[in-house]
Amino acid sequence: MKYESVIGLEVHAHLLTQSKIFCGCSTQFGAEPNTQTCPVCLGMPGVLPVTNKKAIEFAAKMAFAVHCEVRERSIFARKNYFYPDLPKGYQISQYEEPFSENGWIEIEPKEGSRKRIRILRIHLEEDAGKSIHDETFVNENESLMDFNRCGIPLIEIVSQPDMRSPQEAYLYLTQLRQLLRWLEICDGNMEEGSLRCDANISIRPAGEEKLGVKTELKNMNSFHGVEKALTFEIQRQMGIVNQGGRIQQQTLLWDETREIVMPMRGKEEAHDYRYFPDPDLVPIVVEKSWIEEIRKNLPELPDKRRKRLIEEYGLPDYDCSVLTEDRRLADYFEETAKRVNDSKQASNWIMGEVLRILKESSAEISDLKTGPDALAEIIQLVEKGTISHSAGKRVFAEAARTGEPPKKVIGKLGLVQVSDSDQLGNMVDKVLQENSGEVDKYKSGKKALFGFFMGEVMKKSGGKANPKVASTLLREKLENPDG
Repeated sequence: MKYESVIGLEVHAHLLTQSKIFCGCSTQFGAEPNTQTCPVCLGMPGVLPVTNKKAIEFAAKMAFAVHCEVRERSIFARKNYFYPDLPKGYQISQYEEPFSENGWIEIEPKEGSRKRIRILRIHLEEDAGKSIHDETFVNENESLMDFNRCGIPLIEIVSQPDMRSPQEAYLYLTQLRQLLRWLEICDGNMEEGSLRCDANISIRPAGEEKLGVKTELKNMNSFHGVEKALTFEIQRQMGIVNQGGRIQQQTLLWDETREIVMPMRGKEEAHDYRYFPDPDLVPIVVEKSWIEEIRKNLPELPDKRRKRLIEEYGLPDYDCSVLTEDRRLADYFEETAKRVNDSKQASNWIMGEVLRILKESSAEISDLKTGPDALAEIIQLVEKGTISHSAGKRVFAEAARTGEPPKKVIGKLGLVQVSDSDQLGNMVDKVLQENSGEVDKYKSGKKALFGFFMGEVMKKSGGKANPKVASTLLREKLENPDG
């Protein structure tokens, strides 16, 4: 029997606020354990939480970016469960009246095809603490608790079960991360836990409408980890059903090392959490004028910007897709393109040298010491023949490392290109005199030796010969030595 997989994702994104959602504690990552806590986020008796307005603003930005409807009134609820990293014994979240609902994003499963993935809701909640058991300093059968993460603001983005393959889930997750980073409301770092993903998955006979029994997958720490875990779980469920077994509704952990899933617990239903409105928090009531101001001030979103770059700069779709992966990279391109004659050259340099250096140094575009004006200057110097293309790469790499102006780097490294015809003509003459045997072979029909002569000219010039000028002179002297 052929089966169809049905996948829905719950994505939790840490919001880049400076303080937590209900108190003034810092949200900075990497602090000493339990140094960013207070009576509010530790759930001490008698404390009162106060909602962080910036978290609401960030949630609204994401809601508008994925076409959700923001409710004028939403409420916080207590989600009750016991776990050591949850000191209050409940998590403040939203349930019956979430912040926003009914959105969508589009993915491209195949080139030229678009598929809409519906978003059920985006709601606000606080994060729990972190349990530490695997590190070498933790004794056997012991867990340590770090409560720094307690109270960090999250948005949970819940999709409808519209994805039909691990690849579609990967594309959806990639799109969400791009938007979160584009809006500068989440850094999207799965390794640090600021973007986390749980997956609900079931299978059903192909063509059937009724949903099968679902399992929930947790502990997936990378995009490809999500894809691998989903692939494994689909195969596992199909194996059980084909052998006449029944799928159990349960929560599973993905073991990335062994690439298998392991049972964690029976999967809860909503009533297991005993949701009720939090009596300490007033409802979120958004003023229409404020929420419209947020909508109006949204930046140009990636898909729209990609289309504009294609039309305005005449770039291929591939270039524009790469350039719009990050908003600051797209800004860097446009600022460079304004300063050069050929926008495709700007795109080539950014997709080549700029991204290479960022990857090698594990840096962001904002960390680069070479701005768009410096890159444009290098491109122009290459176009004019002042330096060669390979020398331009060296100049950019050195300028990116030191922050020095391109012309200073050129002078320091002695990279000015030799374009003087008389100077290069003398070099060509010497190369031909020193290699008279190869000249005779060339004239007898071995035209492939032209590359050898060019290499010798470049050696003699210390790599500074202008290739166009040197090539022209060399061809003239080989084909018409008396001209």
